[in-house]
Amino acid sequence: MKKILRYIIAIIFIASGFVKAIDVKGFSFKLEEYFSPDVFNLTFLQNFTLEIAIFVVALELVLGLMLLLKMKLKCTLISLIALCVFFAFLTFYSAYFNKVTDCGCFGDAIKFTPWQSFWKDITLLFGLLILWILNKKSGTLNNEKGFLKTPFLGIGILISAFIIYYGIAHEPLIDFRDYKIGTDLNVEKQKIAANPSEYKTCYTMKNTKTGEEKVVGQDEYVNQKEYWEEGTPWQIQKGKEVSVLVKQGYQSSIDKFKLEDENGNDITEQILHLPKVVIFFSYAPEKIKENDKNFLEYGIEDFIFNYKELNPKSEFYGVSTQKSFFKKVKSLTMDGTAIKTIARSNPFVLVLENGKIVEKKSLEDFKKENFE
Repeated sequence: MKKILRYIIAIIFIASGFVKAIDVKGFSFKLEEYFSPDVFNLTFLQNFTLEIAIFVVALELVLGLMLLLKMKLKCTLISLIALCVFFAFLTFYSAYFNKVTDCGCFGDAIKFTPWQSFWKDITLLFGLLILWILNKKSGTLNNEKGFLKTPFLGIGILISAFIIYYGIAHEPLIDFRDYKIGTDLNVEKQKIAANPSEYKTCYTMKNTKTGEEKVVGQDEYVNQKEYWEEGTPWQIQKGKEVSVLVKQGYQSSIDKFKLEDENGNDITEQILHLPKVVIFFSYAPEKIKENDKNFLEYGIEDFIFNYKELNPKSEFYGVSTQKSFFKKVKSLTMDGTAIKTIARSNPFVLVLENGKIVEKKSLEDFKKENFE
């Protein structure tokens, strides 16, 4: 039992770390949410989210590998228990105060609600404590033998380092997002429209005599006259209406794919029905590196000219969070969070054919492939 439990917990940590390592930038975006003023108000850490994300992912992977190989077991278990306590606090805070709706524990590969994430952390914590007790009883807690296993740990670290580096320098090796290559955005939007989520409005009622408050649905409010009959102590609290999900429809982040021109007109449908369109995206125009900025300012016209020789039906657009940011192509705007969901590079290029994603690369990689 002891060995099986150790393997299971180790694999969970390795899998969690591996998925985040593939898309470490995506995990850093999630940390930005936690550090925002609305959550923990640690805004001074928002400039270091990528570094923190790399550290947390590396720690999770190394500790998971050490547990799997049974190396420095006492130190490994203590570290994993501390990590679980930390994550349990984050997920409980998110769940209780409804602040961050997805903790990013398994990146975009597996979506957990905050409460699911919290109970997952509690289960892992419980399993680690059992491992501690069992190994302490058997006298194997202080087992420091592991010299022959060091090369395996080293190989695991090198593979992890390459995966993290590749995801930062380019795009994730494996794309778990809704915007993976081959996705037809028109089909996805049709699925969303055919199976929408349904919500109902609930009122916060307060009893003026007892001070009791409770949330009541529309149907319950109408059917129970104690809430609205003359002389009732129950009163609707204005501004405290909540929308409650009653039927989960088709879920896809593609419902946030909305392109607007400089006048605020939604031209998404027009773009998605073009034979071929090349779109330059930036979720943070102010952070674009100088070489990419120079290309967008001076070299993009030559690029378009050369690209059109091979792709005469192509249209070109630039999309960012700022109006009129792009000067050499038609400039559109889109929500920054929605842009981050598509790809992690800043800037990046998305190529669509009749709404189907056929290419998605960082601008640097796209230039090397099509221009240089």
